[in-house]
Amino acid sequence: MLSLSVFIFAYNEAESLEAVVKETCDTLKELECRYEVVIIDDGSSDGSSEIADRLTRELTLANVSVIHHDRNYGLGSAYKTAFANARCDLVTFTCADGQIPAEIIKQFLPLMNEMDMDMVLGYVPNRRDSLLSKILSKVERILYRTLFGPMPKFQGILMFKRKLLDELEFKSDGGRAWTIIMELIIRVSKSGYRVMNVPVKLRLRMNGKSKVNNLITVWANLKQVFMLRHFL
Repeated sequence: MLSLSVFIFAYNEAESLEAVVKETCDTLKELECRYEVVIIDDGSSDGSSEIADRLTRELTLANVSVIHHDRNYGLGSAYKTAFANARCDLVTFTCADGQIPAEIIKQFLPLMNEMDMDMVLGYVPNRRDSLLSKILSKVERILYRTLFGPMPKFQGILMFKRKLLDELEFKSDGGRAWTIIMELIIRVSKSGYRVMNVPVKLRLRMNGKSKVNNLITVWANLKQVFMLRHFL
């Protein structure tokens, strides 16, 4: 069975970080594979950094480590850090807000191992979002289809083979935008790799509110999307 790198993104998620890390570790222990759990602390100021450090000491047998950003750089930078530090055959991500159940790993891993997929993308049927989130999501889908053609269904949850990061060249920057993960999906889907879409179920955030549905992040994403169009 292929080994798995799980990255947990955390920015000011002190109330839920420990629960998410332990849930992830408990789920991985049930699987017959080698794994690592890496917390990426994106410049938290609410105590998340200290919690992450404590968990790495307490959960050494679960192979938990942490990477600290010296300030809050944004989601794109968290993805870039994960790309640079993944050591296992497969890579996946989750957020410390608890929206993505660790059980999804059990759903994706057999598809990667037994069906030899290069990438599995999750999407949420009949997702219940705020009006703002629905509008932003619809506009983003239209924009990507207009600029890059048909896109596979995707809503923030994926697993892929680490080798793709070596075989593909990326042009997107990090920063607040999440364009780098969309570039990965576009390049993989258009390059003949084996890609599968599967429905998944999310749950409510354990605390707080989204840190990416804001005008600053949306504007940063738009600028990178149009830049990316010149390279694809």
